[in-house]
Amino acid sequence: MVATERVNSQEKVDELEKVRHQPLHQVDVPFEKATFGMGCFWGCDSLFGATKGVLRTRVGYAGGTTETPVYKKMGDHTEVIEIDYDPKKISFSDLLDLFWNNHEYGLTTRIKRQYMSLILYHNEEQRTIAEKSRSQEQIKRAPEQIITEIAPAGTFYPAENYHQKYRLQGHSDLAKGIGLTPELLHSSHVAARLNGYLIGVGGSEQFEQEVSMLGLSKEQAQYVRDYVIDNEGGGIFC
Repeated sequence: MVATERVNSQEKVDELEKVRHQPLHQVDVPFEKATFGMGCFWGCDSLFGATKGVLRTRVGYAGGTTETPVYKKMGDHTEVIEIDYDPKKISFSDLLDLFWNNHEYGLTTRIKRQYMSLILYHNEEQRTIAEKSRSQEQIKRAPEQIITEIAPAGTFYPAENYHQKYRLQGHSDLAKGIGLTPELLHSSHVAARLNGYLIGVGGSEQFEQEVSMLGLSKEQAQYVRDYVIDNEGGGIFC
């Protein structure tokens, strides 16, 4: 009888652990969208993915007129990131601060349209904030000329799956362990966070503050923690 009770007790503990370690893919929070082009989209996917207040990210093509663009036939579109964010935790202005200060290239140097600096606004409030922010940034950077374009957001075409959460996909065991599917590459909260943390974005202090809420196992958490520590302060890259 004692042995049976012990087995049943352990089974309950195991079940509780399974429930507690369900990766946090979906976050049911009211959100707004922001869409930016700032060079290669792999880097900014990591940058914004691990930013407080950001719920989900996905990369793709927008800003042009070519129908159904793909990476090798992008037409007149630009590589962009589409961000779902909680406006109660981070503002559009805060996101713009990250936008201005983390361009790979194209902010003041004219390059091909694929990598141009671009803000696609989703409402008139965003347009007003973006234009004011660009004017303020121009004063800071004079005599260099900011060439960022500001335009209304049109159709967003998601990029191919291999571009989504590119850094996380490089850690195949971790990606498999959190149950990452092609669909979740575009919509998972925890995938967005890990895609940034793995290259040090967010830093150790922030990671420790929220790791218990991400639904990771102890082994997964320690795996990511080691990468955060090793890569913190290293910047974003493609």
